[in-house]
Amino acid sequence: MSTHRPLRPGPVVCVGETMAALAPDPLGPLDDADLLRVDIAGAESNVALYLADHGIPARWVSAVGDDPFGRRVRSRIAAGGVDVSGVRTDPERPTGLLLKDPGAHGTRVRYHRAGSAASALTPDVLDDPAFADAALVHLSGITPALSPGCHALVEHALRPDRPWPVSFDVNHRPALWTGRSAAGILRPLADRADVVLVGLDEAQALWGDGITDTRQVRDLLPGPRVLVVKDGEREVTAFVEATAFAGAGATSVPALSVRVAEPVGAGDAFAAGFLSGLLRALPVDRALRLGHLTAASALRVAADHGPLPEPALAARLLDADEETWRAAVID
Repeated sequence: MSTHRPLRPGPVVCVGETMAALAPDPLGPLDDADLLRVDIAGAESNVALYLADHGIPARWVSAVGDDPFGRRVRSRIAAGGVDVSGVRTDPERPTGLLLKDPGAHGTRVRYHRAGSAASALTPDVLDDPAFADAALVHLSGITPALSPGCHALVEHALRPDRPWPVSFDVNHRPALWTGRSAAGILRPLADRADVVLVGLDEAQALWGDGITDTRQVRDLLPGPRVLVVKDGEREVTAFVEATAFAGAGATSVPALSVRVAEPVGAGDAFAAGFLSGLLRALPVDRALRLGHLTAASALRVAADHGPLPEPALAARLLDADEETWRAAVID
């Protein structure tokens, strides 16, 4: 633990691209859609929005185009209580765009983000005053896939002499790594972070089908002070259990039963809930429960960001005994 930076007072600074998102309305295959609903989508801004919902000061740092989608992205995130003063407007590059294509076997995401404003970010963004008082910097494995400059940004944020602790969600998006190997890039990045979140299925896809349990993931990533491994069929129900390795111990907490509208965004919500727990100095099992409760917010809605469970319900479940927790249903 002595090699890691302690959490400290201040905002969580979330760095990464947010795009305009178009989804069929009503939800269904894109081929059959007559109407598309405009929303926003970005892993790191999702985390920032849920942190703000939990009362944790959050700041989103990125770049958008000087276009209607960029203005929508910035205003929507600001409206969620997130500080966007570190967001740049690029007059020459567009805001990224994605299309959601729901189907019987999950939602396929189609990206139109090559050459976007955020893909042009470089390590100099870390010199922005937005980082001066950071309690934690949150990154994901999406950013290094966007461009060499974005990869360098993440490398620099994880430099050994960094002044802030870093949380890193592996967030493996195979579509962004076409023609390149993500495995050799994401593993060393994750191993240098202070807090890491990864799905067991992601670890298998990246580092081999021989990874069959969470302990093997810890063996692959011994560096983080806290490692959370989410286990389950992520594309169907988000995940069924999360295990946190902190120090010499491991703590597992099952997910809640939730009526699932759409699973996209649940991992980001879980990350925000878990980080909120750490920042509030909750015991690890309570932080995992807060992660599951927050993930339920995303699972219940078609958008990436949904309302948190009622505070009274959340408080009751955080302190519930094991049997009550396992029996709880969020609908």
